[in-house]
Amino acid sequence: MTVGIDAHVHLWDRALDPQDWIDAQTMAPIARDFGPADLGAMLASTGLDRGLVVQSSNSLEESVRLAQLDPTVVAGLIGWVDLTAEAGPQLDRIRREATVPLVGVRHLVHIDPDPEWLLRADVGRGLAALEREGLCFDLVVREWQLPQAALVSGRHEGLRFVLDHLGGPPPPGTDGREWAAALRELARRPNVAAKVSGLVSGLAPGSWHAEDLADRVTTALDAFGPDRLMYGSDWPLAELGGGAVAWKSAVDGLLAELSEAERRRVLGGSAAELYCLF
Repeated sequence: MTVGIDAHVHLWDRALDPQDWIDAQTMAPIARDFGPADLGAMLASTGLDRGLVVQSSNSLEESVRLAQLDPTVVAGLIGWVDLTAEAGPQLDRIRREATVPLVGVRHLVHIDPDPEWLLRADVGRGLAALEREGLCFDLVVREWQLPQAALVSGRHEGLRFVLDHLGGPPPPGTDGREWAAALRELARRPNVAAKVSGLVSGLAPGSWHAEDLADRVTTALDAFGPDRLMYGSDWPLAELGGGAVAWKSAVDGLLAELSEAERRRVLGGSAAELYCLF
């Protein structure tokens, strides 16, 4: 039986890993610490078994701590290392006392001061190191960076790339044709998969319905297919858009036309295979 996996969650202890991007007034639902017990409760509420924890800051120290979480609820870690430096010793440090597997690396490309960080030669050497280590690289990019993602994934055909949040499509009710074209171009690279995640984290609770997101999800399904698409809640940020339960319910509805086997792929099977979890 396929294990249900939420492929994109965050946990943080702000005393150890400050999250300065959280505004206590406008982001009150997430202006607190989130740990494994909170994750377990969220997974139970959405009917899933385990979560993939994704780094929240470009910090090796954060990744070392996240790698030591409860493996009964955390399936694996997508951490951070400085890809412009020698990656091997950093990866070894994360793994040294890890209780959960390091399955991938992510860099906050969408807010990096260098708008072409992905294309740098030193980053390319770091990505080559990830390929040798058998790790994935999560792409967190803006819509305008999707062509860069397509270029770099073509340069590293042996590295598995995973696009977070479908590359940040425009909000419901706006023109998504340029995003869709760029997403389809990226999906032509067979070494790229994507997460149906983060689509409501920037929307006000009650301001959206599942059908508002149908064209975005349908575009992703057509581009990647269920075998290269995975569900992610982007929790706890999902609480800003109405909650993880509301988002999971919306995705369930949007996947209703798929076969049972295809739904199992999106809700766990794809993540388990692409991140080599089991």
